[in-house]
Order: sequence, then structure tokens, then C-alpha cells
Amino acid sequence: MKKAYLWRILLSIDQFFNVLIFNGYEDETISSHAGKKRHRKKWACLLCKILDFVDKKHCAKSIELDEGEKIE
Repeated sequence: MKKAYLWRILLSIDQFFNVLIFNGYEDETISSHAGKKRHRKKWACLLCKILDFVDKKHCAKSIELDEGEKIE
């Protein structure tokens, strides 16, 4: 299986769970959604802390400005 194909599958699963669990937008990843809400929602803050431990500034790097809710 090609890497690009596998990556697209994983990305679609991420976006699916963003909608299903976090009521996010269908074309946005969980990391982007959490990064935008990090200072307003406890779940987002906790998730970003965990992800940032694995990959420094993961949520900040993952924010998709052209997808989902706008940053206030």
C-alpha cells in the first residue's frame, strides 16, 4: 500500500472523529480544532498538552486557518 494512500485514510479517520466526538467541521483535524479551542475548553487544553508532549507545539502547528471555526 502506498504511503500517500495510507496517509489519506488516516487523515479521513481523524476528520471523521473530529465531527463525531467533538462536533467539529468535516474537513478539519482534531489537532486543528483543539488548537483553536485550547484556551477556552478543558478537553482541548488537555489534548494539546498530551500531543505537545509527543510533538512540540503540535496543536499550534496543526491549526488550519482556512478550515472550521475562525480563531477569535
